[in-house]
Amino acid sequence: MPIHSYTAHVQELEAFGMGYPLQGETRDRAVLGSWRRCIDQHRLDPSRTSEAHIVPAGQLRAHREESEPLIRIARSGLERLYQQLKGLDYVLLLADRHGIAVDFLGHDSHAIDLRSAGLYLGAQWREDVAGTSAVGTCLATGEALTVHQSDHFDFTHTTLSCTAAPIYDLQGQLAAVLDLSLLRSPAARASQQMALHLVTAAVRRVELANLMAQSGSDWVLRLAQSPDFLDVDADAALSIDARGRIRAMTHAATRMLAAIAGLNWRQQPLQTGQPLGRFFDTDLQALPQLMRNRPAQERILRARDGSIWFAHALPPQPRSNAQASPRPSLPAPLQALNTGDAAMGQLLHKAARLAPQDLPVLLQGETGSGKEFLARALHAASGRSGAFVAINCAAIPEALLESELFGYLPGTWTGGAHKGRAGLIEAAHQGSLFLDEIGDMPLALQAKLLRVLSESEITPLGARAPQKVDIRVISASHRPLAELAHSGQFRADLLYRLNAAELQLPALRERSDLLALAEHMLAALGCSLRLSGPAQAALRAHHWPGNLRELHNALRYAAALAEQQIDLEHLPDALQRSPAAVQGQDAVSDAALAGAAVEGRTLNTATLEQVLAQCQGNVSEAARLLGVNRSTIHRRIQRQQLSRVFARQEGER
Repeated sequence: MPIHSYTAHVQELEAFGMGYPLQGETRDRAVLGSWRRCIDQHRLDPSRTSEAHIVPAGQLRAHREESEPLIRIARSGLERLYQQLKGLDYVLLLADRHGIAVDFLGHDSHAIDLRSAGLYLGAQWREDVAGTSAVGTCLATGEALTVHQSDHFDFTHTTLSCTAAPIYDLQGQLAAVLDLSLLRSPAARASQQMALHLVTAAVRRVELANLMAQSGSDWVLRLAQSPDFLDVDADAALSIDARGRIRAMTHAATRMLAAIAGLNWRQQPLQTGQPLGRFFDTDLQALPQLMRNRPAQERILRARDGSIWFAHALPPQPRSNAQASPRPSLPAPLQALNTGDAAMGQLLHKAARLAPQDLPVLLQGETGSGKEFLARALHAASGRSGAFVAINCAAIPEALLESELFGYLPGTWTGGAHKGRAGLIEAAHQGSLFLDEIGDMPLALQAKLLRVLSESEITPLGARAPQKVDIRVISASHRPLAELAHSGQFRADLLYRLNAAELQLPALRERSDLLALAEHMLAALGCSLRLSGPAQAALRAHHWPGNLRELHNALRYAAALAEQQIDLEHLPDALQRSPAAVQGQDAVSDAALAGAAVEGRTLNTATLEQVLAQCQGNVSEAARLLGVNRSTIHRRIQRQQLSRVFARQEGER
């Protein structure tokens, strides 16, 4: 069907809204139903057009986190489908149950046009927002469909051709929509029949993968109407527990079982927990006869309605001993960062799973929280043979950053190295490139880095031909990159390339292993000093805006001053002056002095004054007799205003 003019499009919708029959156009029932909802329920104006609605970055992140298990399972299927369509300019979107695109596969060279059209991450395609569209109408109907060009309610979208299919979870709820779209397509709707077939098949495989991933302890029964495709691409699947009851099923299985039982799957949804024998002439004990050790043509399953199905039964997976044992030990480079904090331990186990992958990793955390330490550990645990190359994007002048990253050929500019220079990206070939403070990278250079990530090639300055590189990119920033992308200070397309996996390091003040970290750092400094109770209290009370870096510097300073142990007086002034530290110290001092006694006398103000007088105001000698620290005596002198003794002591000193 030809693309309408704006006027013709609005007139057709207005006539439809008033009940007039359509003139010369054939629309699918799903499209007409959506038009009716847009006019009657959503109160959308056919004459009003609007650009694609992209949700803010923070909202998108929340939706992506909610959909993370499904994205992880669906990703390999999406990539396979995208490769099949490579060169045909198709775009793949995975939208969640709210209609928001949470995953995207498309050519980066079209990023601006795709974002403008809404075929991009964060696009909102719900019917009440965008009108008739493949994603929104699929969510509303629960059916696979094509919305082709002028089928769209909003004239803005009438150049698009979009095909979508629903993805159901194992409880039969519509969880997501897979959409296959073109910015521009042939005029005929029939041109998208193949797209409808491909997207439907991809959804069936995603649902099957989801079922297999969650049915390790159950029998899985895969079903097909033809034996030829049973073992390679089944039509439907369901899982059966140890009691012979259906625990979960794909959507195709839901519809199949409803048909066998003579039910309408929409109006009378099947509940899980039904015995397998309600639908088939078989039971749990007969399932081993349907395993793959027999030809597919012989694995026949008769349904209660008389239909014949071919079945492939997969037995429960044996329970692994690892399931009952503690988590496996971390690789040595990551274990070195594990000092007992639970949140950090979880992060390190996640890092251990990510380390051998080629996924780009984004490390977020406050300044000094250990992002480079974690990046180096990720590289060391990755098994990559190349070097770990680090570059601080905020420390190199913008004019030099491009040449540092990409390198340059001989004679590119006056003053350059005579033989040219290899860039840091090339130096990281077969290794890891760590881009610290990536949030400070200039926008112009971000575009070139995006090409490196998408094409795995670089073009040195002065060169005409690109060269291939094999790198694993680890980036880090203390700045909220999602907010920077939302405000236009950081490229959103680059952000979604960099944060294929994101690790958020906890701040030091949030960690429970602060003292263990301090002891670890002291050991690394080569000293055997221990922290006194007052010093430990001061460390706990400090806010640590500089995190691990600040702690390391404080301990180096204290180790240089202390002789036998590190006390409060050896710590930097900022830690001694902290109100919380002083308060904590007073409690420690009171406990120490309350337990101290000289010749059986309780150490009250009078006793302390007598001890000081006995020592002729020598605080060190008084502290030795009482078994407490000098700083404790000084604080008690100041708090109890023992001015006469304190003055005498100061005069004698």
